[in-house]
Amino acid sequence: MIRLENVTRIYRMGTEEVRALDGVTLEVQPGEILVVMGPSGSGKSTLLHIMGCLDRPTSGQVYIDGRNVSKLNDRQLARVRNAMLGFVFQQFNLLPRLTALENVELPMIYAGVPRKKRIDRARDLLERFELSDRLKHRPSQLSGGQQQRVAIARALANNPKVILADEPTGNLDTASGEVVIENLVRLNREEGITVVVVTHDPEIAGIGDRVIHMRDGRIIREEVRG
Repeated sequence: MIRLENVTRIYRMGTEEVRALDGVTLEVQPGEILVVMGPSGSGKSTLLHIMGCLDRPTSGQVYIDGRNVSKLNDRQLARVRNAMLGFVFQQFNLLPRLTALENVELPMIYAGVPRKKRIDRARDLLERFELSDRLKHRPSQLSGGQQQRVAIARALANNPKVILADEPTGNLDTASGEVVIENLVRLNREEGITVVVVTHDPEIAGIGDRVIHMRDGRIIREEVRG
């Protein structure tokens, strides 16, 4: 589903070079849950951003569903993201002036989905996540757990093949975090959506079919769960 070949990402900070990724080669298999772990600064979020076409590698190749996306322009990358990928972030990234329903609609607006169809789908997704009584609430009127469920519904709006989740429970209490993780697992098991989760929480590692550990921009260890 996603393949990285010898990917390096270098950031320049003044006169210094920071090698956030250092020759990473990795395959994400269709239908798996891959958990990426490592301390702060290990490169795990940079890895997710490269996988999600939110950042470009300094060198190396990135393939998504067999297509080399490494050299695509910004507009082409946006099309890949909108058609193939759904994102869930630690900070939720909901637009504060929009209702829950409007936030979930947003990716479908960019994709050109007709108004009635996108409203119906947004409503159906929010109902799946037990938010049917929160359709017209803005993010400030929702709890952290509810906001993250809206974010997951938004990630599913365009029927992605892959969900990329960056510390999805980082701003949540334990109970809300467990609900979010249960929802991601259910989407994987029931709908076959590939899920990649970046986390520093060892408890979340337990959901992974595979767990990779990163340090200093490299994969230092891989565990296959069976």
